[in-house]
Amino acid sequence: MPKGEHTLCGHTKEVCISSVWPCPVFILFYFSQVFNAKTAEVISQHQVEIKQSFPKEGWVEEDPKEIMQSVHECIENTCEKLSQLKVDISRVKAVGVTNQRETTLVWDRATGEPLYNAIGKSVSLLLYSKPVCFFLLSALGLVWLDLRTQSTVERLIKKAPGENKNHLKHLTGLPISTYFSAVKLRWLLDNVDEVREAVRTGRALFGTVDSWIIWNLTGGRSGGVHATDVSNASRTMLFNIHSMEWDPELCRYFDIPMEILPDVRSSSEVYGWMCLGDQSAALVGQMCFEEGQAKNTYGTGCFLLQNTGCKGSVAIAGAVVQWLKNNMGMVQTSSEIEKLAAEVGTSHGCYFVPAFSGLYAPYWEPSARGIICGLTQFTNKKHLAFAALEAVCFQTREILDAMNQDSGVPLTQLRVDGGMTANRLLMQLQADILCIPVVRPTMSETTALGAAVAAGAAEGVDVWSLSPGHLPLIKSETFQPQINPEESDFRFSRWKKAVQKAMNWETMETCSTSEGMELQLSLVHSEFTD
Repeated sequence: MPKGEHTLCGHTKEVCISSVWPCPVFILFYFSQVFNAKTAEVISQHQVEIKQSFPKEGWVEEDPKEIMQSVHECIENTCEKLSQLKVDISRVKAVGVTNQRETTLVWDRATGEPLYNAIGKSVSLLLYSKPVCFFLLSALGLVWLDLRTQSTVERLIKKAPGENKNHLKHLTGLPISTYFSAVKLRWLLDNVDEVREAVRTGRALFGTVDSWIIWNLTGGRSGGVHATDVSNASRTMLFNIHSMEWDPELCRYFDIPMEILPDVRSSSEVYGWMCLGDQSAALVGQMCFEEGQAKNTYGTGCFLLQNTGCKGSVAIAGAVVQWLKNNMGMVQTSSEIEKLAAEVGTSHGCYFVPAFSGLYAPYWEPSARGIICGLTQFTNKKHLAFAALEAVCFQTREILDAMNQDSGVPLTQLRVDGGMTANRLLMQLQADILCIPVVRPTMSETTALGAAVAAGAAEGVDVWSLSPGHLPLIKSETFQPQINPEESDFRFSRWKKAVQKAMNWETMETCSTSEGMELQLSLVHSEFTD
């Protein structure tokens, strides 16, 4: 490997290493990646698997200790590969971590032990040390697809005036939903004795996965830094997006003690470490520095972020392909879905709403459940495969339409990244359904690059510049729309009709047994019985 490819700036031998967020539903993959700072190309990478557990239907958890083990393994193996590339490890300059958000953890500051598995999503860390940038991703506590908090959400909404789920939106920008960290934390306080006791005795620390990683990597119980960045804090529902700090009113509403919350810092600065949420990192990695530019990350879910502060989330994207493969046995590998769908080139009027965990933006409807409609005797698995890919694109359009309306800055092209972007048919479908060009970089995992750029640009590191004229050039491919807007609008209207059929499918109610124990019952309703 030529020496010049290892430089971050000038002639110093500095390297950025980053890992990107996990992809599949049942096994998460974590990557350490080494970037060429001049070309933004990946020099080498390392991958570690982490398993999710599903203790009950609708519950999704990850082991916090396994998360940290994966972080250390990524560091060790990436350092070994750098040595093989003749890169001097002693010249490491900074450490960065990029992550998913919303995932919730609580741990004991005295023992360093997690008090429960992670429920949800993670951040970006910068350690000012020797001369290279490590970017590591880790994961979750109560995981973002986890639905156990639905009854908690319903209780919180009932105490809002008019039972309005948007009661706190003027402070948080968010509806009360199972998606966000405050609800998961409230569930932990209500249901886990160890968490309640640690809070009572002043030993509990709360954080999203970034905070857990940062605390451990900066000393843990021996003076570890308990902190997060604004991009992660803004997804907790405890953070005031106007004052840019934890809000006492919000904490009282959720009955969360403020002393367990981490310090909130900016996303690119040197103060021992640096934090950046995964979707914000991807926005940087896509070089979306101008107002109105946007990127969409296609992984387990879809995460659309616009450089106006707008973000929208789709719960099920790549997960629908995993469902067709693992649950329905339609294919042996995920890549076969593209081939199946391409053989027919149409859904033949079949529409798939994969609301396995309810619907997120713009509906925020946890009662929705998945449906497939428009079936005929002619429908086969190839049409279902096409409908599944279309579902990802339709959900993205719904978010994009809402963002265009909210921001007043109509999007003229969409930049994309994530594992699913390798599917060329999906990218073409997305361009057709949005009626705008879709731009795919040759390097699909821009989250890691964004974390590297943010860390390298931090004051005191200064090995990268965010000025437009100094940004690395990213090679890309553009998919142009190939159908007329009328056809796109017709297919989209049929999709929206299918979405309405999926609404109000399940509710959570509580009844008491003769022994006084409370049971949650899932009641299925239909238009025929209501």
